[in-house]
Amino acid sequence: MTLFLTIALIQLIALASPGPDFFFVSQTAVSRSRRQAMFGVIGITLGALVWSALALLGLQILLHRLAWLSQLIAVAGGLYLAWMGVKMLRGAWQMPAGGATQAVVVERSDFAALRAGLLTNLANPKALVYFGSVFSAFVGDGVGAAARWGLWGLIIAETFLWFSLVAAFFALPAMRRGYLRLTRWIDGFAGAVFVLFGLHLILRGTGNRSA
Repeated sequence: MTLFLTIALIQLIALASPGPDFFFVSQTAVSRSRRQAMFGVIGITLGALVWSALALLGLQILLHRLAWLSQLIAVAGGLYLAWMGVKMLRGAWQMPAGGATQAVVVERSDFAALRAGLLTNLANPKALVYFGSVFSAFVGDGVGAAARWGLWGLIIAETFLWFSLVAAFFALPAMRRGYLRLTRWIDGFAGAVFVLFGLHLILRGTGNRSA
């Protein structure tokens, strides 16, 4: 029980700290709709499902033995996040100064929102670090199979619930009205954040390779 409470607390702290997932869900909810944001949340949850399953299957050992794989994941993830950021910055730059109701993060289909959420989470440097080190450290050989998969379920449920709350909050009418007044600046800021996350990940991956 102590292990479950510890993981739940650590996971909540990891989720609450702003990162690509948070900016993706909040921007989608405020600029599109709660429905599309929820499809994005499902995509992010599927990404967490993949990362946590890999951690339970020995992700930490694999990344330690195959350093190039960690570098490849970092560079690929960085490129995706940077590409997302450039799209958002370009959309903000082309937007009229008075703002607009069009979003630039995802396409109009629900599946596109789900796919973007999944890819954002898989490219998220926080997810790689968290599941590849912190989470893996708590699910060592001393943890039984039942407890491992119980923790896996806990991670999935906590991820879905947290980002569902984020989506619901940013989809509130007051948040949407504020977004419409500051669309260009909000999208530009979110785009810059994504680009910085991406560049950081790319530099870390290429830096490790040259070390």
